[in-house]
Parts: sequence; C-alpha cells; structure tokens
Amino acid sequence: MFVDILVELRTKKIDETYTYSVPLELQDKIKIGKRVLVPFGKQKLEGFILGIKNKVDFKTKDIISVIDDNPVLNSELLELGAYISKKTLVNKIMAYQTMLPTALKAKQKSNINKKYVVYLKLVNNIEPTNKTQKQIIELFKNNDLVLKSECQKISLGSTNTLIKNKVLEEVKKEVYRLNNNEILDHTNINLTNEQKETINKIKLGTFHPYLIHGVTGSGKTEVYMNLIEKVIKSNKEAIVLVPEISLTPQLVMTFRKRFGDLVAILHSGLSNGEKYDEWRKIERKEVKVVIGARSAIFAPFTNLGIIIIDEEHSSTYKQENKPCYHAVDIALWRSKKHNIPLVLGSATPSIESYTRAMQNIYTLCEMKNRVNNNYPETILVDMKDEIRKNNRVISEVLDKKIKEKLENKEQIIILLNRRGYTTITTCKNCGYTDTCPHCDIPLTYHKSINMMRCHYCGYAHPIIKICPKCKSDNINNYGLGTEKLESILKEKYNARIIRMDQDTTSNKGSHEKIISSFYNHEYDILLGTQMISKGLNFPNVTLVGVINGDASLNIPDFRSAERTFQLLNQVAGRSGRGKKQGEVIIQGFNINHYSIICACNNDYNTFYNEELRIRKTLKYSPYYNLCMIRIKGKNYNEVNLEAEKIVKHLKEKKIDAIVLGPTPSLIPKINDIYYMQIIIKYKKTNLIMPELEFINDYYRNHKIIVEIDINPIRL
Repeated sequence: MFVDILVELRTKKIDETYTYSVPLELQDKIKIGKRVLVPFGKQKLEGFILGIKNKVDFKTKDIISVIDDNPVLNSELLELGAYISKKTLVNKIMAYQTMLPTALKAKQKSNINKKYVVYLKLVNNIEPTNKTQKQIIELFKNNDLVLKSECQKISLGSTNTLIKNKVLEEVKKEVYRLNNNEILDHTNINLTNEQKETINKIKLGTFHPYLIHGVTGSGKTEVYMNLIEKVIKSNKEAIVLVPEISLTPQLVMTFRKRFGDLVAILHSGLSNGEKYDEWRKIERKEVKVVIGARSAIFAPFTNLGIIIIDEEHSSTYKQENKPCYHAVDIALWRSKKHNIPLVLGSATPSIESYTRAMQNIYTLCEMKNRVNNNYPETILVDMKDEIRKNNRVISEVLDKKIKEKLENKEQIIILLNRRGYTTITTCKNCGYTDTCPHCDIPLTYHKSINMMRCHYCGYAHPIIKICPKCKSDNINNYGLGTEKLESILKEKYNARIIRMDQDTTSNKGSHEKIISSFYNHEYDILLGTQMISKGLNFPNVTLVGVINGDASLNIPDFRSAERTFQLLNQVAGRSGRGKKQGEVIIQGFNINHYSIICACNNDYNTFYNEELRIRKTLKYSPYYNLCMIRIKGKNYNEVNLEAEKIVKHLKEKKIDAIVLGPTPSLIPKINDIYYMQIIIKYKKTNLIMPELEFINDYYRNHKIIVEIDINPIRL
C-alpha cells in the first residue's frame, strides 16, 4: 500500500504530494484525511493523507506513524481546502491548516492532551485495616464510582494503599474543558408579524441565500433560533457566525437556554485545549449548533441544515493575512454543497450584499420595526460650537443627559473608537513626534502601564519627558483615547465605569466578565471601542453617547463612509432595547456628512443610493471588482523595484482593467518591513485570474514577498 502525503513546509514553492509506502502493521489505520509522520530529507514532518494507491514504479520511503484515530479532514473539508487554495492563490497545505484548530494541524508539537478525571471503583471489598480506610470504603456504599480526589481528601496514604492492594481500581473518564451552566428555558415567545413572515420566507432543504435587513432590536436572533429549531427537528445541524468574540458570550447564553448541550463554541478566545474539545464534540455528533467567529465556518459538520451569518457587514469576516478568504464566500460554497439556505442578517448590510438583494441574487427579508416599537431619538452635536464654550470632550447636552440617566438609575454606553490615553506625543519646540522605530506611525501613550506603545508591532518605551532631538522639556500630548476618556468620566461623574477595549480584554474570559457585570448593573457606564457597538443587548441602557463620531471618515479608504454609517447605526441600536425610551447623542466636527445624517435618521436606503452614486463615478465595488497586490520586504528600493515591474507587466498585457499604483501602503512600514501596494479594478474575474496566477507563481520563491488579496476589505 502507498499513500500520497501533503507535508507541512513553509516554503511557498512546494504544493505537491509525496508518495510513501505503508508498513504492513500500519495499513489498517490508513484513511484519507488522517495525519501521518513521515521522513522528509533529514527532517521528520507531519502531513495529510490525500490519496491511497496499490502500486508505484519508483522507490519510496516508509511512513513512520499514523497520528490520528479518525480523519481530521473529512471529504468535504478536503474539497473545500482545494477551493480556498484556488480562490485565494495559496498552496493547499496553508488552506488545510487554516481550517483546523491548533491541536489538529499537521505541525509537530501541536498535539493537545485530552483532559481526564480519575475515579475509583471498589473491586475487592475487604475488611479495612484502619479508620481512614473504613471511611473511604464507605463512600462506595451508594456509588459505583467515586472521584479519586474525594478519597484523597480523607487520606492520601490510605487511598494509595487500597489501590496498591487492588481493593480500589482507577477509572479514567475524558471530560471537556467547557461546560454548559445554563438552565433550559422553554418560554414561548410571541413572534411579531415581521418575524413570522421572515421565517416563512426562508425555505429549508434547498440552496438559496437570504438577506435579513432588520433594524437593531427587530428580533433577528429569535428568527435565527426558530429556523435552527426546525433544522434540529429534521436531525440536521447549524452554523451561526458572529463578527466579534465580544458578542459570543451573550449569544451563547441565549442559545444554550434554548438548545442546552447541543451548542458548541469556536473562536480565538478559547485555549487550544478548549478548541480541540469543541471540535471533537462536533465530529462525534454530540452537538447540533456551532456558534463562533470567522473560523467556525469550517466546523466539521456532515449534515448541515442551515448557515447563519449575523452582522454580515462586518469586516472581521474577511481574513486579512494569507489565505485571504471571506467567511461569506466559504458559507456560500458549503450551503451550495449541502443544498441548504444561507441566511445573512444585519441592520446595516454591506453595499455588496444589498446590491445582490436588489438584483434578486439574494432574497431580501425586511424587518423595519423594533419588537418593542421603541426606536431611540438621536441628537447631533457640532463640536465646533462646543469648543467655543470650552467643552472639548463632552458636550453640554451629553453632560446633562448623563447626569439625568445616572439619577434615574439607568445605564449609559459611551463609544470612542480609539484606545489608549493620548495618541500623539510631540515637542512644541522643534516639532519632533515620538514614533515607532519599526513602523511608520506615532506611538500611543498608555497611562495604566505608563508606556508609549505601538499598536502594530507591540514596541514600547517609557514616556518621554525631554525631547531626544532638541533636549527641550516642552513636550505635549494630543489626541483622546478610551483610557483618557475613562479618567475624564471618573472625575466628572459619581458613577461606576467599566472600559471595554483591546487593552482590557486581553485576558481569557474578560469579554464575558465585562458584559455580564454590566448586564447585572454592577456598572453604570460602559465605555469602549467598536467592540461594544454590535449585537449586545442591555435592556437598562437608555443613553448612547458617541465621541468623535466622524473620526472614521478621515481614513483614506473608499469604504470609510460605509463604515461610519454602520458604526453609528449599530451603536445607536444599543439604546432603548428595554421598556424605556432610548436616546443617542453623536458628537463630531463633520456632522453634515450624508453617512452621519442617514445613521441618525436610521435611513439605510438614502445612504445606499448616495453611496452607489459615488462608487459608480469612482469605479468601485459593487460596479467593479477589486484586487490588491501587496509587495513587502526589508529593503525599500527592492520592494519598489518589484512593484514597478508588476505594474509594467500588467500594463503590457493590456488586460481589461484599471491598474493603480504602485503606492506606499496606508502604513508604509510595519515591524521593519516596507509595504507597497497595487490596486486593480476589473469587471471579469476570468480575464484577470491567469495574470494573478502568473504573478503569484513568479514570486513563490522570491526574497520579496508578494501577496494577492482578491476583493480586499481594506485598501
């Protein structure tokens, strides 16, 4: 017997299988999709079995061992990996590795131990020789198995003696690291007419994409759960994707109240051991529903009945490093494969998705009303007027409303989409700016650690008090981050304040802890970055304040208006979700921009039409497809030279496309690596792909790295 093995090798040029022979004693264990250990030159490497054959006409080496009891890649995942490889122009091993949790990747030292609990069993009921032995044996009167730790609490020595004398026998039982602590709640919820119409519109058992355009608070989650209930009754399975880890705890709690132990979780906040356990629950058919972030789309279900992507507009569904896949593309592929519906839901659908709905590629389901019929009122505040009154951070109206809500024992959410204390440190004397020596960006001051930190490479140093250039002590700090805003709020109000950003959620379980403590009203004000803007449900929040609501408009990206509209509309939707009327106050300097006015009026259609008009003029998506070629390396001149060569090649080929660049990337240097980019606007993918494949192959083993991102989410 011979097997074709795809090995884990970092080099880009290797994308082929190698044939090995299988020793007789291992032949019964061979199955496609399992991992094996093989000799490769002087190394020992892990790889996946992709083919089995009976004879070859050349000399082969034996495989060393078979790692898995069951295949880690089923037939669908093997096919999907080949699709990702072709679609994103990466080699197959990279595609397969992306789909698997760390414990199951073909990579040595990635194996994770299973977790066991040790019980004891009474196998020989003899007369005990002392008091503690008697107490231990008495534990088995009403129990067949007793935890070894319980026996050891009585006496470690007596427990060991009884095991040694074969009175007690150890029994190991595997346990999962994550447990479900929720109590099932079968309360019947009265659905609104819009919810019923949407549920009836979505046909199970056939492939079709649906877009639920439902305002915040319209009850999309209840629609998802009703659909999943039907899927489970027909003995099928469901995948539910959410864009942020921060959304997972609340959604998991809601789903577990309805579906109990049938729910598994997959996201980057879990430990490698927890991911391994959850993956095996899915493989063993112990669960019917998977909830998770982007990578949960690869859950190894074999009998899928529905895929749901909540907040489908979120940029986090696109992986920005290789392979640059989009979870919606993978979901469409899997839905077609299983002949099932794909449901995309959002209060602010992406321009691309809504266009597909307008063209009847997706079926549009509208949910225009909140379940409580109570949409928040929005006030726009021009900070140019406020600064004249010396209100630099918190406007007069926001200040008044915060005090009012605190007095009424109601809760408040404040959004500032920038973390840290201050964002730029400069010398007033000579203009020196404290920037990262490895990246082309200013360092951000973090007061809690009293350090200047780079948000791209992690470089940090103590705050400067003397200018290193002119030795002046006239140092000034500009900008506002969540950490500084927290200290301003604490000075200004007698309130319990909790901050939620990347700095306060770096520890395991911190998202869950912050969300549940705010939900239980242990805090009055939740302050955070965009991670608090989507999907969270706090019934007692009656005020949302947005600081610098127009800041994202200043990012040089054609999607900046869309992101601004989505962020403001989503965060506004956190207010007034209970019985009380909600209010929203948005502060900014450019409050007359159409994206901000439409977000305030909850007017998606006007925003959509204006955005389409601009994109048609500028030849952007959805009228044109985009491709970004990113060129990176340690030597700027070499990077620039190769970028120019690529542009020259594309122009000489006279492809039907607009080629822009090369230009330095938005951040030209990160971690001592220089970045250039080329943007291609095109209409027909089949005409551009051969050239992209040629460029990709040409740079497979080049010292300058070239990455191709088709339909990038950020430019």
